[in-house]
Amino acid sequence: MRSPKRQVLPGSMPVPITLIVLPLVAPVVSHLGFDLVWFTVLFAVCLQTSFLTPPVGFALFYLKGVAPSPIDVPTIYRGVVPFIGLQGAGIALIFVWPDLVTWLPEMAYGN
Repeated sequence: MRSPKRQVLPGSMPVPITLIVLPLVAPVVSHLGFDLVWFTVLFAVCLQTSFLTPPVGFALFYLKGVAPSPIDVPTIYRGVVPFIGLQGAGIALIFVWPDLVTWLPEMAYGN
């Protein structure tokens, strides 16, 4: 299944995606009763993960640009798999336990 981000703005950078998509979905997320801080952090981590995943994977192509010539793109793809797994685990933790990302803003700014 393709991610909604890639369906809306394929190949875009995170700042334009954030500036276009978040204002459109924030009212819906708020109306559904989700914490906007939690959703924004989850959104940001998902965008950060997109830097590591093909076909857009900007970080992969940056690495290819500075890597020695014997290292090819498939090797870089295989090397990034554990990091994508860690990102997925982080996304799952944020999704299951929203307090992981909301406790500090709540302590700093109140409820």
